[in-house]
Amino acid sequence: MYGFLLVRTRNRHLAEDLTQEAFVRALRRIDGFTWQGVAFAGWLTTIAKNLWLDELGRGRTRWETPVGEFDDPRGVSTGTGDRVPRDLEAVEARETVRAALKTLNARQRHCVELRYLDELTPQETALVTGQTVGAVRTLTCRALLKLRWSIGAVSA
Repeated sequence: MYGFLLVRTRNRHLAEDLTQEAFVRALRRIDGFTWQGVAFAGWLTTIAKNLWLDELGRGRTRWETPVGEFDDPRGVSTGTGDRVPRDLEAVEARETVRAALKTLNARQRHCVELRYLDELTPQETALVTGQTVGAVRTLTCRALLKLRWSIGAVSA
């Protein structure tokens, strides 16, 4: 039962706790066990499986990735040495987007700016531009395809 739970939980402590609880439940209900031609271990495994499913349903089991503490020298550094490359990458990304936006025609550019820079919905964008919602969606779709192509061509 422990092996069954360990494989599923990937957590030794949780598997131990669930195994213990499974045996406690089995002992409480041993008088209700009736032989049905299936091994006793199958009954125990069913109890363990139900406990594991209950644990998943409660959401207490979370897959977490440990990260370094703030003062941990092995963790991610927050010094200015890391910030400079990140800032340069942001500037390069903005320049790439600006260059890609220049490849769009005026209607497509205006539509993309409203939708993604001003964060308007398709309905709001349609009201601003005086177009139908379908036209806004078509313009946006074609503009995004053109942007993907032009950014791919720029970065290649």
